[in-house]
Amino acid sequence: MNISVDIAGIKMKNPVMVASGTFGYGEEYSSFFDLGKLGAIVTKSITLRARHGNRPPRITETPSGMLNAIGLQNVGLDRFVSEKMPFLRTLGIPIIVSISGEDETEYIEIAERLSQIPDVSGFEVNISCPNVSKGGMQFGADHRMTYKLIKSLRCATKLPLIVKLSPNVTSIAKIAVSAESAGADALSLINTLLGMSIDIKSRKPKLGNITGGLSGPAVRPVAIRMVWQVFNAVKIPLIGMGGIMTAEDALEFIIAGAKAVSIGTANFVNPISTIEIINGIADYMQKNDIADVHDLVGCLNVR
Repeated sequence: MNISVDIAGIKMKNPVMVASGTFGYGEEYSSFFDLGKLGAIVTKSITLRARHGNRPPRITETPSGMLNAIGLQNVGLDRFVSEKMPFLRTLGIPIIVSISGEDETEYIEIAERLSQIPDVSGFEVNISCPNVSKGGMQFGADHRMTYKLIKSLRCATKLPLIVKLSPNVTSIAKIAVSAESAGADALSLINTLLGMSIDIKSRKPKLGNITGGLSGPAVRPVAIRMVWQVFNAVKIPLIGMGGIMTAEDALEFIIAGAKAVSIGTANFVNPISTIEIINGIADYMQKNDIADVHDLVGCLNVR
């Protein structure tokens, strides 16, 4: 039974990854399970310089999900290379670095420098963070800006480019096609939905940033719908994410068209959820006499 997948030349022993921003730099979860069992790790988004993030409170629970406004807090490029990569490269699995910038120049510099670092398998280009004032979603909300940025990055690196799409757009398929046309090797979707929560006692926002990104099971039906739409619009591989808590959830994304899945909010609830999902996918395939996970990708029966 084959559960291995290849995403733009990134060979993964199984189709289960961890989503950027929910797994730190990997080491934070190393006491819970053998990280080498994952298909791949996607790091926290790295910016050129360190970021302290948004003012607290930065996370609040919502029905069937959570809002976060971390604001891309990270150690910056130099410390990531010197302090985080030494541990990550010991895992023996693909390390996909999420990158973000305030402008096109920053994205390009990060990609060029990280392309010279051993054991960086590829980039997830974060053009969809809703919690920063510069960069992020401004690139992912306009198909022309998406095309321009990805085209420039394509010239800056030979490593695989996985473009992370925002659901906060009129047509995610249009953005997806622009990214593909500009040279993206794969797409990951979706990032969080922009949301807000209010404390009715104080009559103040529950987040210091006022708004934040909604994730968790509440967004899953939206995410699955968008994966299905994009699957029918592009030819490059998709990585599906958004509220995946169980193997059954992951299989919905795969059947809709995702070649791999990324687990995010579930990591906060159950640190070993990724392992349970990997095993659950294999169990499903065995029970249904499916020899290759690729036979499930996009097999949705709409008739």
